[in-house]
Amino acid sequence: MLGKLLVRYLSPAWPLIVAVVVFQLAQSIASLWLPTLNADIIDQGVVTGDIGFIWRTGAIMLGVSLAQIACAIVAVYFGSRLAMGMGRSLRGDLFHRVVAFSQREVGQFGAPSLITRNTNDVQQVQMLVQVSATLMVSAPILAIGGVIFAVQQDAGLSWLMAVSVPALLIIVSLIVVRMVPAFTQMQARIDRVNQIMREQLSGIRVVRAFVREREERARFQGASEGVMETALRAGNLMALMFPAVMLVMNLSSVAVIWFGASQVQDNGVQIGTLFAFLNYLMQILMGVMMATFMFVMIPRAAVCADRIGDVLETAPSVSAPEAPVAVAATAGRIDFDHVSFAYPGAEDAVLHDLTFTVRPGTTTAIIGSTGAGKTTLVGLVPRLFDATEGSVRVDGTDVRDYDPDALWHRIGLVPQRAFLFSGTIASNLRYGDPEATDDDLWRALELAQARDFVEELPEGLDAPIAQGGTNLSGGQRQRVAIARALVKRPEIYIFDDSFSALDLRTDAALRHALDSQLPDATRLVVAQRVSTIRYADQIVVLDHGRIVGIGTHDELVETSGTYREIVDSQLAVEAAA
Repeated sequence: MLGKLLVRYLSPAWPLIVAVVVFQLAQSIASLWLPTLNADIIDQGVVTGDIGFIWRTGAIMLGVSLAQIACAIVAVYFGSRLAMGMGRSLRGDLFHRVVAFSQREVGQFGAPSLITRNTNDVQQVQMLVQVSATLMVSAPILAIGGVIFAVQQDAGLSWLMAVSVPALLIIVSLIVVRMVPAFTQMQARIDRVNQIMREQLSGIRVVRAFVREREERARFQGASEGVMETALRAGNLMALMFPAVMLVMNLSSVAVIWFGASQVQDNGVQIGTLFAFLNYLMQILMGVMMATFMFVMIPRAAVCADRIGDVLETAPSVSAPEAPVAVAATAGRIDFDHVSFAYPGAEDAVLHDLTFTVRPGTTTAIIGSTGAGKTTLVGLVPRLFDATEGSVRVDGTDVRDYDPDALWHRIGLVPQRAFLFSGTIASNLRYGDPEATDDDLWRALELAQARDFVEELPEGLDAPIAQGGTNLSGGQRQRVAIARALVKRPEIYIFDDSFSALDLRTDAALRHALDSQLPDATRLVVAQRVSTIRYADQIVVLDHGRIVGIGTHDELVETSGTYREIVDSQLAVEAAA
């Protein structure tokens, strides 16, 4: 998968790749030329006392060194642009794929893992590209070119390369093989740390309410120690690699001087040639060492690439049809035709053979016990997931045949958990309609019974909203979320238990406003309180994913035992209160 990702995302940037190769090639050639010039200075200048030759050759060396530095800087610049551009494109594609996922795929991967894949995993692949752009060209040129130049200098000592290079490769290979499992485990443990952190931040009130800070700290510490242990194991192996490389390099240097000294003594080799051979041997081993540094990064980058590839190759279960149906009628009729739904891997379906109709301009309420499938049912209309059996039709057309954007444009969804984005009240409301005027926003707030508390804020519509709306109360968040949907002005409204955080007086006022101001809109309401749905045109009673009653409040009190139990239990609670 790593190779596949590199080919896919680096191919469009071939001019940068060519530039990196050219400048790395130039600086590597300059690097290989310097030891030969140094040998000439020693043998033909220092030994013979030719000061002019020393100055002339020294000037050439200085120019070659400056050219090498300039080429290296330019190569690193283009390599950085290559790596950063790839990281940007990869993150963008991951983000767009995750945004296209239905709740089914998000649940399959988990939000913490998706975040890790789009941050830490991409960073590892990006870092590999950065290092490769710096070392990938120069390392093999230094190694191969060094061998050629070293043999030209003294073929008699070449056997030392045949010993030191394989020894270095064997040592590095043994270490890298042991690092791969550690890197694989590290990414999974980073996922775990992110998961626990998200849970604790989201549920901080629950943690404090149940005095579980000590236990949660211990849980987070356990996950952190798991990452630390894995990182230490990988770090120890990495720390072992460089001393091993330096040991081979130093032993090789000692061997060159030891065996070369006798040749110099016998006048078989000149001193400058011996030093040049030693420099080329160091360049060969340096090339091998740079390659080993890449080998250290490749295992972790390969693991990260596999995790990224899993996301990119997972097709969203909710996708746009090849030939979407044009929106003809806009009445807002919804038909559930023998609809069943089961989550992947679940033993039993959540919804079983549901058939009913939501007529245009009416209010249909869904009620039932916890876990009855109410949220799943209303989630099928905007295609948060698709029915596994049967069909859901809007104005006579299966929702799977609509273009998703066209379908979502017609639906205003207020989810069970009111979520607001960081920004202002106005920016949140304009999620419904970016072109909405301030007057439009105030009308939506008034309809949602939120105008009073917004007017009391010093900044009004420009009042800041923290991430998730945590600086507002639950009821205030709920009303702003409802106003956001009202700004959109769709034909169909879905309120998924959206009135639960409101007091009875505000609940009644809001329902009255919706009935009077939106008489032509179709409303699908999930609720727990009977008072919220008492005057709905149609009430659907769910029990374990099955319809056990359909009708008005008065009809269901007479005909549905399940509904009557719900009514009686709430009346008993109110009487006790």
